[in-house]
Amino acid sequence: MEISIRHAVVKNFLGNSPDWYKLAIIVFLIINPLVFFFVNPFVAGWMLVVEFIFTLAMALKCYPLQPGGLLAIEAVIIGMTSPKQISHEISNNLEVILLLIFMVAGIYFMKQLLLFVFTKLLLTIRSKKMLALAFCLASAFLSAFLDALTVIAVVISVSVGFYSIYHHFLSSSQNDSSDLNDDQFIDSEDKKQTLEQFRAFLRSLMMHSGIGTALGGVMTMVGEPQNLIIAKHVGWDFVTFFVRMSPVTIPVFVCGLLVCLLVEHFKLFGYGAELPDHVRSVLEDYDKKTSEKRTRQEKTQLAVQALIGIWLILALAFHLAEVGLIGLSVIILATAFCGITEEHALGKAFEEALPFTALLTVFFSVVAVIIDQQLFTPFIQYVLQSSPASQLSLFYLFNGLLSAVSDNVFVGTVYINEALIALKNGLISQQQYEFLAVAINTGTNLPSVATPNGQAAFLFLLTSTLSPLIRLSYGRMVVMALPYTIVMTLVGLLSVEFWLVPATEYLIKLGLITPL
Repeated sequence: MEISIRHAVVKNFLGNSPDWYKLAIIVFLIINPLVFFFVNPFVAGWMLVVEFIFTLAMALKCYPLQPGGLLAIEAVIIGMTSPKQISHEISNNLEVILLLIFMVAGIYFMKQLLLFVFTKLLLTIRSKKMLALAFCLASAFLSAFLDALTVIAVVISVSVGFYSIYHHFLSSSQNDSSDLNDDQFIDSEDKKQTLEQFRAFLRSLMMHSGIGTALGGVMTMVGEPQNLIIAKHVGWDFVTFFVRMSPVTIPVFVCGLLVCLLVEHFKLFGYGAELPDHVRSVLEDYDKKTSEKRTRQEKTQLAVQALIGIWLILALAFHLAEVGLIGLSVIILATAFCGITEEHALGKAFEEALPFTALLTVFFSVVAVIIDQQLFTPFIQYVLQSSPASQLSLFYLFNGLLSAVSDNVFVGTVYINEALIALKNGLISQQQYEFLAVAINTGTNLPSVATPNGQAAFLFLLTSTLSPLIRLSYGRMVVMALPYTIVMTLVGLLSVEFWLVPATEYLIKLGLITPL
């Protein structure tokens, strides 16, 4: 029976999304111009930010690119921002876009090696607490030298590999389903419970890894893009940046690792799930069979990928080129020396990164609205008008609050620029300016773990193909990040308020920091 045109349009709009979700987006699109033209552009701007966050929160109902993109297009049409401002934001973040396009694709061609290494790690460390700590520490260490997106892409790739091994084992005895999202064939309650436990196990490892990227990324000038911007403004080199941040970052790092152990030990906030014995046996059997079947050609490929991995770490650690270009070199080397020459085989590598790249570009459109409508200006003015004694804590808190709902690169850039203007105008001293740089850097990196909006690595994880497989929704990410958010934010705040100044003075006495 033919459906009416109206029903066809409704059915096509945002596809299989729930009707209430479609209605919500339509309401947003109707209300925004009314508020912008007849109420207040500032209010309309903040409404757009909240609506975009809503699309991210509902990522499992509909990929945020489409609804978020409609909101961004409307914002340009009604004059909230301009294509020129969006282009400016994109050009400022071109390094991040190139990183996503090429580095994530490069990691795809190293899956063989990564799955081999992490399978050995998973099967060797039987204690879940120690395994969680290992994933958190490894992510923190790598994120101090590499980009957090690169690190999280590695862990996502490995987790998808683990999940696919067990899913293929289940499906091979049922209906030979190759669709990882298809669980309909599982009719046994025991198998369903085992799969759910395995999902919970992978969720916890992914969250520990994500938090690890924040713990390590805040420490060095190359850990996050805004770190590099702040370091350039203040004139700090790699070692100086690490030392100046250490009064805040080291206490937070230690407390973060303690949280990792505690939530696993007491099984709080969705953590504590063990690797099911049946899944372990499947993975062990898979590892044994693949080791026995591994040909000389495959062993050579593993060796080549290991050498490329060494090149990747060295190139990133010494900043031999932009991260995206290093990723492109990984693609070229891995495909050239591992026998991958077909165009369709290359295309698969970009499937994961390109949708997120498009989403991030839409995100930059929202950032352009924030700039043009000056949505953060009241916060900045309030902080700069406060007394020097309270400025450090206020800068830290406001950076954290705004980074949790916006882009921490943008927030960090805006605040360090405002602090520099205040220094030039004689409103603050050089010493206060340097202390503010520490507060801004830690503020944008630590409290922002509260939501996927603040951390690009979290947002990438939320919108990856892995999230629906392991049932990792926006809300669940917020809940699982909560203990880390509370501890890291409070320890960071206390360190900025009470420990930063005396610790810096002590480091000057030791000769680790050059006095002004």
